[in-house]
Amino acid sequence: MIPGPLVVVAHGSRDPRSAATVRALVDLVRATAPETDARAAFLDLSEPPVGDVLAGLHAEGHQHVVVVPLLLGRAYHARVDLPGLVTAVTARLPRLEVSIAGVLGADPLLEAVAVDRLTDAGADLAAADLGVVLAAVGSSHAPANAVVARLARRWARHGCQVSPAFASATKPDVAAAVAKLRARGARRFAVASWFLAPGLLPDRVRAQAGQAAPGVLIAGPLGADARVAGVVLDRYAEALATTARSA
Repeated sequence: MIPGPLVVVAHGSRDPRSAATVRALVDLVRATAPETDARAAFLDLSEPPVGDVLAGLHAEGHQHVVVVPLLLGRAYHARVDLPGLVTAVTARLPRLEVSIAGVLGADPLLEAVAVDRLTDAGADLAAADLGVVLAAVGSSHAPANAVVARLARRWARHGCQVSPAFASATKPDVAAAVAKLRARGARRFAVASWFLAPGLLPDRVRAQAGQAAPGVLIAGPLGADARVAGVVLDRYAEALATTARSA
C-alpha cells in the first residue's frame, strides 16, 4: 500500500495562537519528512474541520488516510469525539479508509521538550527548595489524569518537589498544587507546561500560578519543536505498519 496522507488533528481553540502553533508544527513535519503529504485539521473552534479535510482528500483521489491525534492523553476527544467524526465521514465516503493513530501520549521525547521548556524559564530541577507544578488540561477520564501524575513522580527524581495540577475537569488545581508543594518545604516555584500550544487554558494556569506564588517561573508549551514533529511521524509510521499487517 502506498502511504496515504497524514492528517494531524488538534482540538482547536478560540485563541489564534493555538492554531498557528499547530500549523507551524505541521510545517516542521513536512520539513522533516518531505515525502509525506501532511495536513492540519481541527476537531472544533479552528479551521479547517477534520471532516472537510478528509472529504477534500477523498475528492483528490486518496483512498487511505492516516489521522494522528495531536493529543497528549487518551481522554474523550481521542476515545469518542475523533472516532465518531471519522465514522461519520467514512459512512458518507465508503471508498475512503481512515486509520486513526495513537495519541502522542507521554512520549519520552515530549517529556524532554517539557523539561527543556522549564529549564529555559530558569528553573533548576535539582534544587530541593523548588516546587514544580506540572500543569495539564485535565479530564473526567481518570486514566488520562493518572498519566500526568506518573510524569510528576518521575520528575521528582531530579531533586525538586513536583505536583500535578489541572486547568479543568478535575483536581488539584494550580493553587492547591502550590499549597501542597509549600507544605512539603518548597520556597520557590515553577510551572511546567504539559500543553502543546498556547491558549486559554495555559493562560488560566499562568494567572492562577501568579496569584498563588508571585514571582513563579512559567514554562512555555511544547510548541512547534522538531522532537514533537518526530513523535507525530512515529505515530504515523506505527499506524501504517498496523494497516499493512492487517491487509
